[in-house]
Amino acid sequence: MADFRVLVMFILSLVSVCVESKYMVYDTAQGVVKDKVNVHLVAHTHDDVGWLKTVDQYYVGSNNSIQGACVRNVLDSVVQALLADKNRKFIYVEQAFFQRWWNDQSEKTQAIVKRLVSSGQLEMINGGWCMHDEAAPHYIDMIDQTTYGHKFIKEQFNVTPRIGWQIDPFGHSAVQAYLLGAEVGFDSLFFGRIDYQDRAKRKADKHLEVIWQASKTLGSSSQIFAGAFPENVYEPPTSEFYFEVNADSPIVQDNVNLFDYNVEERVNAFVAAALSQANFTRTNHVMWTMGTDFKYQYAESWFRNLDKFIHYVNKDGRVNALYSTPSIYTDAKYAETNTWPLKKDDYFPYASDINAYWTGYFTSRPALKGYVRMLSGYYLAARQLEAMKGRNKTGPTTDYLADALGTAQHHDAVSGTSQQHVANDYAKRLAIGHKEAEKVVAESIACMLSPKPGCASFATNIQQCPLLNITNCPPTEADLSSGKKLVVVVYNSLGWKRSDVIRLPVASENLAVYDSYEKEIESQIFPIINESISIRNYYTAAYTGKPPSSTPKYWLAFTASVPPLGFSTYTISSTKKPASTPVKEEFYTHTGAQKDGIEIGTGNLKLIYSGSDGKLSHYVNSRSAIDASLKQSYSFYAGFDGTTGLQASGAYIFRPNGTYPIGSQKQNITVLRGPIYDEVHQKIKSWIYQITRVYKNKEHAEVEFTVGPIPIGDGVGKEIATRISTTIKSNETFYTDSNGRDFIERIRDYRADWDLEVNQPIAGNYYPINLGMYLKDEQSELSVLVDRSVGGSSIVDGELELMLHRRLLYDDGKGVAEAINETICVGNDCRGLAVQGKYYLRMDPLGEGAKWRRSYGQEIYSPLLLAFTEQDENKGTNFQVSKFSGMDSTYSLPDNVALLTLQELEDGKVLLRLAHLYEIGEDKDLSVMTSVELRKLFAKRKITNVSEMSLSANQGRAEMEKKRLVWKVEGSKNDDEPAGQRGGPVDPHKLVVELAPMEIRTFIVTVGKTLSRRLVSSDLSR
Repeated sequence: MADFRVLVMFILSLVSVCVESKYMVYDTAQGVVKDKVNVHLVAHTHDDVGWLKTVDQYYVGSNNSIQGACVRNVLDSVVQALLADKNRKFIYVEQAFFQRWWNDQSEKTQAIVKRLVSSGQLEMINGGWCMHDEAAPHYIDMIDQTTYGHKFIKEQFNVTPRIGWQIDPFGHSAVQAYLLGAEVGFDSLFFGRIDYQDRAKRKADKHLEVIWQASKTLGSSSQIFAGAFPENVYEPPTSEFYFEVNADSPIVQDNVNLFDYNVEERVNAFVAAALSQANFTRTNHVMWTMGTDFKYQYAESWFRNLDKFIHYVNKDGRVNALYSTPSIYTDAKYAETNTWPLKKDDYFPYASDINAYWTGYFTSRPALKGYVRMLSGYYLAARQLEAMKGRNKTGPTTDYLADALGTAQHHDAVSGTSQQHVANDYAKRLAIGHKEAEKVVAESIACMLSPKPGCASFATNIQQCPLLNITNCPPTEADLSSGKKLVVVVYNSLGWKRSDVIRLPVASENLAVYDSYEKEIESQIFPIINESISIRNYYTAAYTGKPPSSTPKYWLAFTASVPPLGFSTYTISSTKKPASTPVKEEFYTHTGAQKDGIEIGTGNLKLIYSGSDGKLSHYVNSRSAIDASLKQSYSFYAGFDGTTGLQASGAYIFRPNGTYPIGSQKQNITVLRGPIYDEVHQKIKSWIYQITRVYKNKEHAEVEFTVGPIPIGDGVGKEIATRISTTIKSNETFYTDSNGRDFIERIRDYRADWDLEVNQPIAGNYYPINLGMYLKDEQSELSVLVDRSVGGSSIVDGELELMLHRRLLYDDGKGVAEAINETICVGNDCRGLAVQGKYYLRMDPLGEGAKWRRSYGQEIYSPLLLAFTEQDENKGTNFQVSKFSGMDSTYSLPDNVALLTLQELEDGKVLLRLAHLYEIGEDKDLSVMTSVELRKLFAKRKITNVSEMSLSANQGRAEMEKKRLVWKVEGSKNDDEPAGQRGGPVDPHKLVVELAPMEIRTFIVTVGKTLSRRLVSSDLSR
């Protein structure tokens, strides 16, 4: 009985304790505390804009058998959690998702979110449409997608992001640091992935955080505070601090009435992790990235534990914990008086461990990379034409293409590292955007040809050829013998006059070409080869769902001369006999007996092919006196399969398991000769076909390759490379571009920031190529330019190498969970992907190659835009305007200036972006200050105001400069740091823009109402 009384009393005491328990209020208001280690808790989610699931699947939370992720849940949940405590903070990045979510919200919820943003509880970080990749995108795409996101943030919240947050891309570029960092007004840039050897040394030296001075031309004027995270992730510091509802980490259990009370244990773990990280950084501030991919789907689970940590850790007193953001963290670092180590160049290539060099993705999915690049140039031209006609408020517009291209810059999109169904989704979005933009282009061209009321209705007669790359262009293949003629409108989006060869598939050789003045011009007819027809038939069916109804027989070629920012028209008519010079076709079968070389080219440039083996042997330029040995070959790297548990080659990773030559010792070649250009045809293997063109009026060679389907019947994945070999003594040194902008010196098996332990001598020397690469010695230079992003290197002195295509059979274990084995099916006919592309090569005397790399690089990025319309043969060309320039007829941009953006905004103002193309010291004539006359650029339009903006156009340039944090570099005085030359302010009366080397300047131009807002004046004439 006594025992029973004791038990009853014990139970009653427990009940009493439970009854006396009160709601716990946690003190989360703590800020920075001086003289303590401050742990900045940054609550975040990393939401891939497509990867294992499509962007829409990620947003709505479908297809969860692949990955349980729903961004809509994240944002819904975070807003409610922030409202529960005014001290809580959260950062968000990807505007592609946020904009979707925002449009789904009520006005009440939108008002709440605006208050959260205004108070700093919810901060927009980075702010682009996506977190773009840093290897595969072109800098113009990076600018465009960042501008697109920043525009949305500015319009909805009137804020400008301060921080760069590139936490997941697989290596980090110089252009990201100075251009998409400092030049958009960011005060700092944070990222997760750097080489494992580099990270180890930086942790030991406390050099994870640096002043990154990435532009040797702009110097300290575009430097930025940059921080790499202590580990190769953007997650909590250890596995003990994950608080998603299904996470394994121990929560903070602080209810003394329940079992497993662990406050002291959890505080000790927190303090230990904080002090450990403090050993790797300068000052007493450390950042914890509290989140990872698609977390905070139930945000309260995270915030509840973070509330407790802040409360109990600060009661403990050994370190200080606070809710923070990268902005608060940056300001805290800046408030210290410390100097910071200097970093130059970039963080490529990236290796996560001894055999895991993330250099394969530089080439992965080359067809998608080519599609993105093609549409990028098209988008630039379409916006110009949209502005010239006047933006149509009811549509069509270029906005859908802007969205699709912005999405495609994501670091698992253009990088080629998504699952196949997601890559298909990216391509689908691009195709829809392209189709919409085609309508804009058609309406604009119609109104430029006949600028009168109702001109847009003529757009239905304007056709374009999006499949011209696979020899498919229905308007040019039509029969013109029945009293029709074809008008070709050739638009030039560059700011200078250009001449280029137009090549069109046609059904007949009995054709003549006439210029804008109805004068017949020289043309050329070549036969279309069977290999091209095979590609055309299969891929047309794959793209459109049905095979083409007819087959063209010839290529018609002629030279088009087009004014800057304008168009010329050419007319193709039927004749009774061929108007072009007959083609000369020569076949060379090589047995080794023939000794004489085979000379190709009728202009200054000659390529010499060996008479004994049919291979390229010499490059001769009579103008520049270059006469040099030049060879070209193909090989493949066998992909390491990883079946023994070791690292495989895959979507991300390049890990070769041997190098093997492709092709025979002797090659048969076919030579086609014409008055405009010559061609050399080589069938290297049944799955590799190459055409080399030498144009009469150009001094470079154009190499068109078709690679694929790559054979895998032997069970070996293959990575296809081409090599261009010379006798140049390059001394282990070569130069690659950074996102198509600056060129960076590379030295084989060397890193400037640490003593490299060479484990992968091939993969570890590969770099991303967007514009091109070159090497040189004391006499000459070899340059190669590309039409899309690829990987490249110089593995042997005097030799440049490009990886063109990859087909692999194993996943590399880095997350995508698929082999990079692209397959196309037409019905039951499934084949490995064939890729067609081009690269361009040239040799120059030392110091003369930059002019070609920069000027022709722009022409590759912005090819001539073609549109077609049929008319009656018996009638004259019924256009009011047959030749046009949007600029003053006597003016063109300087040779060292590119027009990056000409876009009409919703309010009728014009977004203008001008870029100097040259680095300091790159060219003796063009690496100088230059200027653009806005009145001549905007001919016949009255400019009422010009406002200079930040690169992403979300704030005034002067305002941005005024707010810029000035960081101190270790070991130097600020006065010692070269700031780089800059153009001066724009005088509102003279309206002249100065541009210093590598400078990009962005403006909002207001056009007065006294003249038509359209950039095309109605008084144009022939």
